[in-house]
Amino acid sequence: MTLSEIADGLEVTSRQRERGVAVADDTETPLVDRLEPYADDLPCTAAATATLVEAYTAGRSVGDAAREAGVTPMTGAKALHRCGVSGICPIAPGRRDVVRDWLAGRTARSEALALAGGDEAAFALATYVETHDPLPAVADAVDAHVAGSAPLGGSDDEVLGDALGSPDGLR
Repeated sequence: MTLSEIADGLEVTSRQRERGVAVADDTETPLVDRLEPYADDLPCTAAATATLVEAYTAGRSVGDAAREAGVTPMTGAKALHRCGVSGICPIAPGRRDVVRDWLAGRTARSEALALAGGDEAAFALATYVETHDPLPAVADAVDAHVAGSAPLGGSDDEVLGDALGSPDGLR
């Protein structure tokens, strides 16, 4: 049996509506406006968080980005964590189990602090990281902002211009 024999006798009785192409690109929306609906869940204002993200993704340290945003470095680190930026916690992932044990009441704080290998501030930040997940909608907004603000290739004025080699040298 061929396909034309199978389709013999079939007819279209209704038409599909033309819906066009769905557009969900809001990269022109400023980051601060994207963060505003989540301001209550962030450790600082949406404006300060946007400044933090822009400074940090431009290559500045957490401390420098926090100073630029007008917040403490601890608040800056907390905000970046809530924005889904990885690598903010100063305690190694394997040692964060100790923080989890302390939070669960299985270890005394003094023992957990000694086992984690950090100072009071590092332990406090690790505790925050363990008790506050990144906000998915905020992380998506930050990812879209970073992706939209960092085109690769093109002019010599770009930061990565020298890092992107010509394919001519691959022969």
